[in-house]
Amino acid sequence: MAKMEVKSSLLDNMIGVGDMVLLEPLNEESFINNLKKRFDHNEIYTYIGSVVISVNPYRSLPIYSPEKVEDYRNRNFYELSPHIFALSDEAYRSLRDQDKDQCILITGESGAGKTEASKLVMSYVAAVCGKGAEVNQVKEQLLQSNPVLEAFGNAKTVRNDNSSRFGKYMDIEFDFKGDPLGGVISNYLLEKSRVVKQPRGERNFHVFYQLLSGASEELLHKLKLERDFSRYNYLSLDSAQVNGVDDAANFRTVRNAMQIVGFMDHEAESVLEVVAAVLKLGNIEFKPESRVNGLDESKIKDKNELKEICELTSIDQSVLERAFSFRTVEAKQEKVSTTLNVAQAYYARDALAKNLYSRLFSWLVNRINESIKAQTKVRKKVMGVLDIYGFEIFEDNSFEQFIINYCNEKLQQIFIELTLKEEQEEYIREDIEWTHIDYFNNAIICDLIENNTNGILAMLDEECLRPGTVTDETFLEKLNQICATHQHFESRMSKCSRFLNDTSLPHSCFRIQHYAGKVLYQVEGFVDKNNDLLYRDLSQAMWKAGHALIKSLFPEGNPAKINLKRPPTAGSQFKASVATLMRNLQTKNPNYIRCIKPNDKKAAHIFNESLVCHQIRYLGLLENVRVRRAGYAFRQAYEPCLERYKMLCKQTWPHWKGPARSGVEVLFNELEVPVEEYSFGRSKIFIRNPRTLFKLEDLRKQRLEDLATLIQKIYRGWKCRTHFLLMKKSQIVIAAWYRRYAQQKRYQQIKSSALVIQSYIRGWKARKILRELKHQKRCQEAATTIAAYWHGAQVRREYRKFFRANAGKKIYEFTLQRIVQKYFLEMKNKMPSLSPIDKNWPSRPYLFLDSTHKELKRIFHLWRCKKYRDQFTDQQKLIYEEKLEASELFKDKKALYPSSVGQPFQGAYLEINKNPKYKKLKDAIEEKIIIAEIVNKINRANGKSTSRIFLLTNNNLLLADQKSGQIKSEVPLGDVTKVSMSSQNDGFFAVHLKEGSEAASKGDFLFSSDHLIEMATKLYRTTLSQTKQKLNIEISDEFLVQFRQDKVCVKFIQGSQKNGSVPTCKRKNNRLLEVAVP
Repeated sequence: MAKMEVKSSLLDNMIGVGDMVLLEPLNEESFINNLKKRFDHNEIYTYIGSVVISVNPYRSLPIYSPEKVEDYRNRNFYELSPHIFALSDEAYRSLRDQDKDQCILITGESGAGKTEASKLVMSYVAAVCGKGAEVNQVKEQLLQSNPVLEAFGNAKTVRNDNSSRFGKYMDIEFDFKGDPLGGVISNYLLEKSRVVKQPRGERNFHVFYQLLSGASEELLHKLKLERDFSRYNYLSLDSAQVNGVDDAANFRTVRNAMQIVGFMDHEAESVLEVVAAVLKLGNIEFKPESRVNGLDESKIKDKNELKEICELTSIDQSVLERAFSFRTVEAKQEKVSTTLNVAQAYYARDALAKNLYSRLFSWLVNRINESIKAQTKVRKKVMGVLDIYGFEIFEDNSFEQFIINYCNEKLQQIFIELTLKEEQEEYIREDIEWTHIDYFNNAIICDLIENNTNGILAMLDEECLRPGTVTDETFLEKLNQICATHQHFESRMSKCSRFLNDTSLPHSCFRIQHYAGKVLYQVEGFVDKNNDLLYRDLSQAMWKAGHALIKSLFPEGNPAKINLKRPPTAGSQFKASVATLMRNLQTKNPNYIRCIKPNDKKAAHIFNESLVCHQIRYLGLLENVRVRRAGYAFRQAYEPCLERYKMLCKQTWPHWKGPARSGVEVLFNELEVPVEEYSFGRSKIFIRNPRTLFKLEDLRKQRLEDLATLIQKIYRGWKCRTHFLLMKKSQIVIAAWYRRYAQQKRYQQIKSSALVIQSYIRGWKARKILRELKHQKRCQEAATTIAAYWHGAQVRREYRKFFRANAGKKIYEFTLQRIVQKYFLEMKNKMPSLSPIDKNWPSRPYLFLDSTHKELKRIFHLWRCKKYRDQFTDQQKLIYEEKLEASELFKDKKALYPSSVGQPFQGAYLEINKNPKYKKLKDAIEEKIIIAEIVNKINRANGKSTSRIFLLTNNNLLLADQKSGQIKSEVPLGDVTKVSMSSQNDGFFAVHLKEGSEAASKGDFLFSSDHLIEMATKLYRTTLSQTKQKLNIEISDEFLVQFRQDKVCVKFIQGSQKNGSVPTCKRKNNRLLEVAVP
């Protein structure tokens, strides 16, 4: 709805009656007709004072948009048409501005829309509160907790496709500014019996179907699951698929929501593993087997499912198998182990599945609370939202329906009490006399159920705890004895004779007359469901699990903490939870949303009056209206009342100057409203009968029509006068503009004529001047031509004698000059790049320029080489000098040379100065090290090699041990006479020493190195630098080496080697050392 369409009051353009307090006459039929009329016009919300009635439309309506949120933001409750946003805004503003803790109680039967209503309340509060990164994160976590809890706690029932099977109360905590800080969720009575059995036409909890539909194949394989629903006994097949529900997409939503709320990846995986284990528990089946002593026991039919469950949960298979077959009973110091028959084994299996899922759900709630709880310890304001099961009356009502209806009795009790209290407080606050209101007090029904001595829950607990045979029948007998005289308890077996012949009351049932009507309860299962026992063997088996989450869910299974005390019953736990909830609600300001289901078909546009009538009765809505209007049916603040009805009195219209209350008094006196029909409070006027209000509305409507007529009359007069004045003004403007146009046109004609005459005169004068100028120009040109011809003749006559003698030489020189000039200009444009290796050069254009062309090429190459050399640093120059030296020594002589061209000469390969291993060696050498490299020294005796450190300094050649760094040999460069090597692709070289020198006592050295070219070049340059003599470099495939006193021939041959491309050296005899080069 656009802003301009927003209604300014609840009473404007009403469809039916927006507030049931104003309904006239007030009876059940008119109440239902009013709801139906509004429902048919898509008005699903109706007020009873400050209570909102919500009728489920079973379809999406465009009334929850962000624009709608803004419409209801910071608006008075009755200012706009009824809406759940109005109640949410009223509660939020009371909490923020008046510092009052709030609670919103949402009630109604299954399928009435309670869960959606709670979502709408939370989404509205999230939309209107503050903004910011932290605040948005808190809001997102609070909102995303809903999908997680719905997946694990909601299920499809015959009445609702998304029925909450647990009660939820969320306290949302705010700071002093009204920004959310966090929240706390409490859950009540999860319907865990649904895990193992579902009524016909209903489903198990959503998460089972979402997991099988939406999980990836990899995840299903990891969880040991299959996608087929029919594989699992705990899943009903007749309603496995729900129209309009995409379980796969919902699974992705739940996984994303868990991540946003704060679940770690391993936590989410653990939760899904527990869900898978519950599913697979249902597939375990038992068979009977007789023992020798005649007792029956049970055995598992197929242990494959049990094995997979144990793998998922990390439980010893034998431990779990024994827990399904035996039960251990402990009493004081004694232990008795008994076998379980097939029925007991199935009971134990189902009890384990129910407890496992129920405890997982409680763990989920606690884990969500850890994530969404407020992190600060400042004082907080609290808004509670209660979404709990509605009153339930089924064909078969059992223990679950009994305690659900007990909870609704307590909520009805607090509703009546708080409503009357609120009414009484407002009357006292406004100084209006309070009159006593008669109403039905359902405290007597609550006492029948919760009395600590004679209450039904107390007797059920007593029956469960007493020794001896305990059955549902013995419990019913006790009820018949103690509650027989209670006016709200009915049983055919009781002492009360009036029910003995009541055929509608079976013998195994009892009936309670609740505030919402009579409900027949089947006593079968009450004792078992109240006991809610899980055999200790199963608890201990779960505690022994290697799965951390499952282990934490069963703390009572710890053998070190065995407690023989009986655990509290389900009924007593729920009673304590409800008492805590009631105390919590008593401390807060209540706001009510009553949800109504229009039909059982979950279809839109269908309004079943009998079904709605039944809900109106058990919700006590008519009684609520009567309580609300017992004193005054309508109340309104003075300012909006005067603003709405001021047009009905001449003294207050259009503006009242004075207090609003005085204006309302003048208004009501002028209208002659009976005094008994209204009262003046401190800030509000109270109207007793709705007829008075409707009369005021009729008068206002008639007056508005009169005012509209008056406004139309004045407007039409103003419009006509304005139109006349505009026409008059326009006529004057048009006349002025026409006169101006006529004068301008006449002036333009005169001006145009004058211009034509002027142009003709100017043209005649210009042509006359042009003719004169042309004549003068021709005369000047003729004179110039004659003079030029005359001067030319004179010059030719003077120079004719010189021209014939020197013409050929001049022409030759001029032509040659032009050719050379053209040659150089073309060469300028065709010059090659400045790279010294670029061999391109323009072709020679003329034969006579051949020598010049070659000389230019040489000069250009020398010049660009110089330019290239000028870019070198001193270090680069040294490297290139070494490379040039290597080229002169080895190019076209040594096959290894080409592969060394691209390798830079580094020299210090070992980094002796940095390596602490060679510290001793570094300290022993004082000179600059030119080469530090690992070489293989060839043994003189057998040709085998030994690793040595080869060091070259400015004056010496040194050999050191590679491991210890100890210097083995030191040779002055002056003692080195020659270096020999082969012409092949190997790294062998011999260093020949001067005969008679101290270093030559053991003979020459034969080495093998990967950097032969570099070492030979540096040795050559260093020797030349120190001794001023060139070192002899001998390149030959055979050369002699002095080994001690013998000369040995080193011979290089070609051959394939076992070591691949590595040359090998072998001593053939005393005179021959053979090196095989691949």
